[in-house]
Amino acid sequence: VGRGPLAGPVVAAAGILPHGFTHPEIKDSKMLSAKQREKLAPIIQQAAVSWALGIIDVEGIDRLNILRASLTAMAQALQCLTPKPDCALIDGNQKIPLEFFAEIGANAPHPLYQQTIVKGDQLCLSIAAASIVAKVARDRMMVDFDKQYPEYGFAGHKGYGSAAHLAALRRFGPTPIHRRSFRPVRDLLAIARED
Repeated sequence: VGRGPLAGPVVAAAGILPHGFTHPEIKDSKMLSAKQREKLAPIIQQAAVSWALGIIDVEGIDRLNILRASLTAMAQALQCLTPKPDCALIDGNQKIPLEFFAEIGANAPHPLYQQTIVKGDQLCLSIAAASIVAKVARDRMMVDFDKQYPEYGFAGHKGYGSAAHLAALRRFGPTPIHRRSFRPVRDLLAIARED
């Protein structure tokens, strides 16, 4: 969660749900309201055999690039699961390269079969559940950042490039949680250097 925003971390969740677990309200986190996600996240966390978050901060995103940062966050989350999973269902079309586990100082869970599922958060209950947990966690982080940087409105747009966010960025400049590798922030910094 959080690949597109101009500010804040990227967050991945991994979880092991009990065999046969189902819940009629769990679906793609983007199809749920914030209130629905807030209600479902603790239900998912309590039902899960295990769940974990992987978080890559802005410095990591700028250093790695957003795709590598997202996959590294997934590796972090998977590494924290107990028991270790034999299979990872991954939203999208990118598997986690095994060297990413080594980069976080861990061994890949073995044998770890990875199955990518395009639009997995719409097609797979466990991926939808993980997307809800990750979205709630990241949204809470952005609300906390809003208290640090109230002029940016992070509680409302969660770091995405809304008109209000872009206007605040032009007016106040980037904060330490802005992704300097992302074009609007990078362009603003280039203009500032020219002045």
